[in-house]
Amino acid sequence: MQKNSTLQKPWIYKVGMILIISSILIWVISPVLIPFLPLTNGVKAISITTSLIIGEVIFWIGALMAGKKVANNIKKSFNPKNWRKKFVHKEQDRE
Repeated sequence: MQKNSTLQKPWIYKVGMILIISSILIWVISPVLIPFLPLTNGVKAISITTSLIIGEVIFWIGALMAGKKVANNIKKSFNPKNWRKKFVHKEQDRE
């Protein structure tokens, strides 16, 4: 018997999701940790800026690998404009 291959995600999708998750971690962790390192202020500023740019590049590479639909869903969930809409929809579902 042959397993249904449509249920299994291709490896490129999985690698893309790992890249997206790691880029989010870079975005969150680097601005929090770098200021506490024993570096000069100029090096700290350059390090934070560089890590944020690298995180953005990693996100878009992961988005290309995972697919456009996944990238749009993730971007929508991180957009503060959509947070209230989700809350309103949950409130309406409860009623």
